[in-house]
Amino acid sequence: MRVSLTTLLASLVLTACDGGGDPVQQALRETAAVNQSATVRETAAVYDPASTDQAWVNRMVARHREAIAAADVVLAQSRDPEIRRMAEAVKDARTHEIAEMQAWKPSATPGQ
Repeated sequence: MRVSLTTLLASLVLTACDGGGDPVQQALRETAAVNQSATVRETAAVYDPASTDQAWVNRMVARHREAIAAADVVLAQSRDPEIRRMAEAVKDARTHEIAEMQAWKPSATPGQ
């Protein structure tokens, strides 16, 4: 496990060194690097049926943060009103969904 984690971190560092290019891709790479550490921590939880719900919430929050990061880049750079409207809608919806998921608490009875 130590070797594979080291390899994973090395590949993330090399990916993070990729300079220039598309700003949306750069924002996604930066957000993915932050989210990757959370994914590594939750990997063990995926194999525990009692933690499946929480693992799903964690993954969805990470994905929503990536969408928000991409929307922020578009809002900072795009002048197209329709694209800006869509980016605002994505940002608003994902922000609301993140808050909803973070407020979630496991039900007392499994399966409900």
